[in-house]
Amino acid sequence: MTASRTPYTPGRTGRPELLLILGSCLTVIAILSIVTFLLIREHANAQQDATRSATTIAQLIDADVLRTVELYDLTLQGLIAASQRDDLKQMPPQVRQLVLFDRSTAARFKGDILLLDKHGEVLADSSLIEPKPDNYADRDYFEAHVFDRDTGMFISRPFKPRCDCADSDQWRISFSRRISSPTGEFMGVAVASMRLAYFDELFNSLNIGNDSTLNIINNDGILLAQKPYLQSDSIGKSFASRPNVVRILREGSGSFNSVSSIDHRKRLYTFSRVGNLPLTVIVALSSTEVFGTWERTAMVISGATSVLCIGLLWLTWLLCRELRLRHNAERELAQLAATDALTGVANRRTLDQALRHEWFRAQRSGKPLSVLMIDADHFKAFNDRHGHPGGDDALRSLAKVISSNVRRPGDMVARYGGEEFSVILPETDSAGAQQIAEHIREAVEQLPLVADAKTPMTVSIGISTWTSASEISLEQLLFAADKALYQAKEGGRNRVVSAG
Repeated sequence: MTASRTPYTPGRTGRPELLLILGSCLTVIAILSIVTFLLIREHANAQQDATRSATTIAQLIDADVLRTVELYDLTLQGLIAASQRDDLKQMPPQVRQLVLFDRSTAARFKGDILLLDKHGEVLADSSLIEPKPDNYADRDYFEAHVFDRDTGMFISRPFKPRCDCADSDQWRISFSRRISSPTGEFMGVAVASMRLAYFDELFNSLNIGNDSTLNIINNDGILLAQKPYLQSDSIGKSFASRPNVVRILREGSGSFNSVSSIDHRKRLYTFSRVGNLPLTVIVALSSTEVFGTWERTAMVISGATSVLCIGLLWLTWLLCRELRLRHNAERELAQLAATDALTGVANRRTLDQALRHEWFRAQRSGKPLSVLMIDADHFKAFNDRHGHPGGDDALRSLAKVISSNVRRPGDMVARYGGEEFSVILPETDSAGAQQIAEHIREAVEQLPLVADAKTPMTVSIGISTWTSASEISLEQLLFAADKALYQAKEGGRNRVVSAG
């Protein structure tokens, strides 16, 4: 098989604008990737800082709640220890009151501290020397201690006192412990209530910003305290079925971003258990507060980056346009430099370059190379009769006819000089060149007569062919074609002669 042949193209240039576009696109992608990475990292840092701050707040709440609960537990233990003294019944009521509730004075926001018998009847009341008859056997803490001797200190659900006292509308929780006999028999309950205003005071001492909340829930998902209140009646209400609370109770401690099911605001939830108590502190920071600075910074950086990238792409487009214009101009100049201005075919300079290129290629491949030398007959007389404009028109017509009969991409038609043309026919033997030359001669002879002309335009053609069996140089090949053209002229013109 014969390898495909690439035609000789003078002045071929690359497309540098394509490399420029590729480089600019890669640069824009790199800039966007770096900026995106930095923004993601700063977003993560903002969340870490907020989580660290929320954890600190939760730890402060944990520590204060643990201290307060410890005071209540010491009160309960003191009450139980005092109630088991044998000499307590012989003491005067005032003294017995002091002995029973000696440790209760240190408890903050305390409500009633009661000593209940095994039936739930009040044996002693911290607020009254002679307690009012009442029964608390229906309370959740009482039932818990009756049926479980290992309950330890029990924290009740929020409740409002059923007395007609001044603070009867204030929510409370109670801390209680079981009183057992030496044999483990249930003997009653020591219970101390605490006003939930304690949590309000504790939360008010902490600054968490706008749209953020502090919460305490128990293990049943019941809300004990909240700042600020998202719902006016939320205290004592169970939120155990809410997705955020389900996750918090399941994980125990941690942090996550989510949307509140109450006010539908996005918050960063940080939560932890309060020691070994059945309480969980939840610090829900507003995402607007947490990421507000980051969002403003991200907007500025994104805007600046967008302007930079758009500017870079716009400048690239301008530069590409200039390069394209320059490329087109250079191509036009190269075309002009390689083309005869009158006829539009290749000029003598391009002919010499192409002929040398095809000569060396033929030497390598061993395939034949033919050259046609074409000259217009009696052109000087024609030019004198019709003037230079007429002569120019004739040459243009002649070049068009020659080009129309030389159709292969690798072939070349060139103006050799004056009224003489040359055709390079790579991979064409003498017979093929003879056939093409005859077609050209016949086509020229059939051109319409010029006004006042008695005979048609004709051409004489000389052919020279190199083959692998030939031992001639490029100069000899051209000389042979020129000599054959001279013979055609001498032989009467309007004919084709092939060099022997």
